[in-house]
Amino acid sequence: MIGWTNFIVLIVSALLFLYFYVKSVSPAALEKKTGELAYTRCTRYRLIASAFEVVAIVNYIVYFFYPLPISLPQTFPWTWWISIVIAIAIAIPGGYLMWIGMKDAGKETMATKKNHTLYGGIYQKIRHPQATGEVTLWWVGAFILNSPLLAIFSFIWIPIFYIFCWAEEKDLVLRYGEPFLDYKRNTGFLIPKRNW
Repeated sequence: MIGWTNFIVLIVSALLFLYFYVKSVSPAALEKKTGELAYTRCTRYRLIASAFEVVAIVNYIVYFFYPLPISLPQTFPWTWWISIVIAIAIAIPGGYLMWIGMKDAGKETMATKKNHTLYGGIYQKIRHPQATGEVTLWWVGAFILNSPLLAIFSFIWIPIFYIFCWAEEKDLVLRYGEPFLDYKRNTGFLIPKRNW
């Protein structure tokens, strides 16, 4: 019973994370309805989304102790140490990309502000380095916990992160107009663009 309850909470948390994160990346659209208060409200939505993401992380950990009673193997067919090596191999590039994206975005990572410039650094190559790096970390958790089901479930985060990146870009076009469209043409969405 705990396993199924935990898994349902995981699914609901993932969906609520998506819902509130999409709301958090839409300050320009919200500003048309509520004025500059929109940016404070979007920061609040970002914090709520982050709380649901933390709940999902806790659900991954709880799943380790209370797996679903289904026919899928509870662990991978190799030793736990191989799973740890795989997790590290994913965590290093994913974590680095997320960290450098957070560093280059600065306070805007969590606090939505009306007045800021388009980012430099890694953002000159890729528009969503934080999302690209962060989405890989779900597999890191799945491999650390040595769970095939969590590794499969982690694929749900790809469309979730894609949807909120798409929503954010829609709002950035409202905020910045043509400069953002030029920026889009010269950078990759989730993978760096090769300029030949």
